[in-house]
Amino acid sequence: MKTIKKTILPVLIATIWISISEFVRNEFLLKSYWTDHYESMGLNFPSEPINGIIWGIWSLCFAISIYIFAKKFTLMQTTFIAWFVGFVFMWLVIGNLNVLPFGILPFAIPLSILEAFLASLIVKKVKI
Repeated sequence: MKTIKKTILPVLIATIWISISEFVRNEFLLKSYWTDHYESMGLNFPSEPINGIIWGIWSLCFAISIYIFAKKFTLMQTTFIAWFVGFVFMWLVIGNLNVLPFGILPFAIPLSILEAFLASLIVKKVKI
């Protein structure tokens, strides 16, 4: 039972938070940036159920990473490392593939830092 409370529960709650944050940011706040950018490349923005499932898996992996970082680092260190690994690396890759609408970054950067911070806080508080 301790394992569930100290390991699975913080990861699960952080995964839920990350999933909600990603969905709200990308489906409500920034959707037009994504769809316009993809249309300008002659593509349709991928929003089929399989894409949502993959984002759910990404959210779980991000939460697991935060859990691992949180075991060794402070809250602020965990937040920064998680944000850097989870978002900066992703933006570098999708920017390199030319599928990142750079106009989202003024919104996405602070919102993603908030997402990483709250996920890190959840893991730190729930695992204790």
